[in-house]
Amino acid sequence: MLPQFLLPETTVREAGTGPDLNLGDQQGETLILTLGITRIIEQESIDLSIWGSADGSDWGAKPLVSFPQKFYCGTYQILLDLSEHASVKHLRAKW
Repeated sequence: MLPQFLLPETTVREAGTGPDLNLGDQQGETLILTLGITRIIEQESIDLSIWGSADGSDWGAKPLVSFPQKFYCGTYQILLDLSEHASVKHLRAKW
């Protein structure tokens, strides 16, 4: 699988939701998600969660996976095992 961006480089100033990504051939696979933080304001943090949907409209009541709250610049990775969520065809990030 070639690397894809779930969310392009973004400056976050308030809560938001990214566009949905169609999984295509990666449906039901294990994905490595990478969060890169290049700048952050002192005393601020970010909470990032990944949501899944079978139809692109119903995103469920809770995220598939969440990064631990981040306060510092860096590159962070987390695994998302979609084998337990076989019906998920779309992903999106929420912060």
